[in-house]
Amino acid sequence: MDFLPDNIFVHLLVLAVTFLIIYKAADFLVDGAVGIAYKLNVPKIVIGVVLVGFGTTAPEFTVSVLSAIRGFPEIALGNAVGSVIVDDTMALGLGIIVAPVAIRVERRSLRLFGLFLIAIDVLVFLLSLNGIVGRWEGLFLLGILVLYLAYVIHTENRKRKTNTPINEELAEHIKTGGLGMQGLRFLIGLAGVILSSELLINSSVYVAKYFGASEAVIGLTLVAIGTSIPEIVTCVVASRRGHGDLALGDIIGADILNVLWIIGAASVANPIQVEKRVILFAFPWMLGVVVLMLSLARLRYSLQRWKGILLVVVYLLYITIAIVRFYVS
Repeated sequence: MDFLPDNIFVHLLVLAVTFLIIYKAADFLVDGAVGIAYKLNVPKIVIGVVLVGFGTTAPEFTVSVLSAIRGFPEIALGNAVGSVIVDDTMALGLGIIVAPVAIRVERRSLRLFGLFLIAIDVLVFLLSLNGIVGRWEGLFLLGILVLYLAYVIHTENRKRKTNTPINEELAEHIKTGGLGMQGLRFLIGLAGVILSSELLINSSVYVAKYFGASEAVIGLTLVAIGTSIPEIVTCVVASRRGHGDLALGDIIGADILNVLWIIGAASVANPIQVEKRVILFAFPWMLGVVVLMLSLARLRYSLQRWKGILLVVVYLLYITIAIVRFYVS
């Protein structure tokens, strides 16, 4: 932004402050979305998969689409792919570490959604190998997302008894206030995410140019960490309260949205062109991390603390290699 001075320390400070704003804004947005759904007696699956899932990935979506529209599609792709890596390692890893007991994994959901996640990751990798994800490819990804959401909601609604009330555990997480107050929370959160995303994009581009790194690499590292704060907080809080299974579900759902919703919408807004060396670095890491996360979850269908530590170590290794490869060299 023009009113910001041409100083690297100012832009780094803006990034730090923006991360905090995004965290609080996303908190308001998710609370408002869940509150609205609860007041309207919307099924739990809609709250968990649709509203909360879209809510926690709202920062990634806003940053990626605005980046694409403003002519920085590299940040859009880097942010989406980088967020998957952060979510599957740091967010889930920290959640596992702070959980009071080992997290049990629901077998059916892991098999179904795990295979689907791997399939769409491979699909997007193949689509990007020519260096561009075009508008028609983006529309194709959004079409898959619509079918995915329809299937999930239809399947879960079939299992639900018609007279079953909304999960009672959810009531303790609903903020006080009526439907109007919940709507106000949602709008405040949405406005905060959009405004802070604008600052995040501008300062990220400045930092990228200052250190001689591409926008895609900044998206894979700095921006991905900032926009993944909601998922990190959600995982840690849910796990500490003994709802680690919800944390794992949130991560898998966020991964699917990052690939289909965010890359799809960003490429529709503006075709994404990225250097091949970035694609050949980012996508193999993303696929590797996803396979590792799912394999650890499948091992005895339980997530013990050592698995969380391993995931965090993998992220530290990834970020170190990324810095050495793209910033130092």
